[in-house]
Amino acid sequence: YTMLQKQGDDVAAMYQMMPQQKEAGAQSQWLSYIAVENVDEMADRAQALGAEIIAGPHDVPEAGRMVMLQEPAEGAHFALWQAKEHPGCHRELEANVPYWFELATRSSQRSRAFYSALLGWQAQDKPMEGMDYVLFSARDTVVAGMLQMSEEWGDEIPAHWMTYFAVLDCDAMADKARTLGGQVCVPPTDIPQVGRFAVITDPQGAVFSIIQSQMHDIEP
Repeated sequence: YTMLQKQGDDVAAMYQMMPQQKEAGAQSQWLSYIAVENVDEMADRAQALGAEIIAGPHDVPEAGRMVMLQEPAEGAHFALWQAKEHPGCHRELEANVPYWFELATRSSQRSRAFYSALLGWQAQDKPMEGMDYVLFSARDTVVAGMLQMSEEWGDEIPAHWMTYFAVLDCDAMADKARTLGGQVCVPPTDIPQVGRFAVITDPQGAVFSIIQSQMHDIEP
């Protein structure tokens, strides 16, 4: 297990997949964690709402306790985290750290109902050009988004949580990803009043997004 840091502060992590995960066909992916007060109670509630437990709940020594879930609407994977010594990402609104988390699903109404019931999130429709978009809020703070996958996505891409990393220059970072062996799945594209983003697949096959935000001042 490896912690990824920016100037000494934890911002993300990665681990080597276990043989049984590879045998089961698991693919490299970025996993979104949602902070909760009691992971065991929330795992039970998730199951009661139709979710499937993939792993856990189990302790991560000294850091916290987690469970990995598959939601019932479209099968997107996510995790719940009960912090002990590790509360999560130590930096925000800075370049090259997680910035936004977004659920892409073909069943937005079912997903909306599930996350609202499980986490108490409030869902607000947010009109955007060419897509149906929803903002999720917790305690009046926007924490994530959700988009309805259209027919243009095809059938091969499953429902998923996407991790966005803030960057200062989307085009330059997309070019850098290519030189490091990554593939740019969606080239740098403008979203009016939001920013400029790109979708990248790393050399191991994990997909993530980068965004040059117009909504916040991102520190270097």
